[in-house]
Amino acid sequence: MERVVYAEPGSSWWPVLWGPLFALAGYLVELLTGPASGVLWGSVALGLVLATALWVNGRRQVCSVRLTPEELRQGRERLPLNDIAAVEEVGTPTGVRVLGGGWTPPRGTTGVPIRLADGSVVLGWARDPESFLRALNGVVRR
Repeated sequence: MERVVYAEPGSSWWPVLWGPLFALAGYLVELLTGPASGVLWGSVALGLVLATALWVNGRRQVCSVRLTPEELRQGRERLPLNDIAAVEEVGTPTGVRVLGGGWTPPRGTTGVPIRLADGSVVLGWARDPESFLRALNGVVRR
């Protein structure tokens, strides 16, 4: 197993609990006001759990960051570290390509410009850009 130098999961699994908690609150309110349908609220909870699990799984695939001594993975895009020339004092040109395939870095992340070996610049991203840059500096071969 390859050593992970830096990782961000993209999302945690705790939002999956929202559905059952909402359904429980609805069930309890309905109990206070009259007859309650446990089957109905159970199916509401199940539907919300499934929808939220799909959303969380998607975020974990598209918004995750994983840095190993061999490659940087941003979302679904993999970039070999041998292709990275510099991560310090790199400007961000207009129209720079964002790693991971989006038009902009994912919400809640900060862009980190990276110069590639061919001279082009791409925009990496992380929730904690300072830690990400420290980790990236530690593994990039110059």
